[in-house]
Amino acid sequence: MKPPTILILCTGNSCRSHLAEGILRAALNENFRVASAGSNPSGYVHPLSIKAMAEIGIDISGHHSKHMDQFLTDEVSTVITVCGNADQACPMFPGQMSRHHWGFDDPAHATGTEEDQMVVFRRVRDDISRVFRAYAAGLLDAHKASA
Repeated sequence: MKPPTILILCTGNSCRSHLAEGILRAALNENFRVASAGSNPSGYVHPLSIKAMAEIGIDISGHHSKHMDQFLTDEVSTVITVCGNADQACPMFPGQMSRHHWGFDDPAHATGTEEDQMVVFRRVRDDISRVFRAYAAGLLDAHKASA
C-alpha cells in the first residue's frame, strides 16, 4: 500500500512550502510521502531557505520548484496551503481527504543585508517548524493508534 501523500502548496514554491516540506519530512517516517508545489512556481528554491534549513540539520538543496498541476493525477490525501494566494487557487486532488491552511509571512520579501534577511528566514522557519512538528506528532500518534 502506498503511503498517504501530503502536499504543501504556496504560490512560488521557493521558500515557505520548501521549509515546511523539509521540516515535515524530517518529522515523519516512511509511512508518509511529503511534497511541495506552487500555483505559480518561481523556478528555483531560494538560497536563503536552503541556508536556514541547513542551520537546523535539514538538507533541502536537492529540492526544486514545481507546479501543483504535476500532482493532479496523484492520490493526495492532505493538502496544506502556507500562503493565502495558494489557498484561493488550490484545486481538489484525487483522494484528498483533508485540507488545512496555515499562513506564514513570505521571507522572500525580506530586505537589507543577507544577515538581515536571514533573521526573517529563521523566524519564518521557526514558525513553520512549531506548526508542522505539532501536526506531525498528531499524525504519528493517529498512525500508531490505527496500526
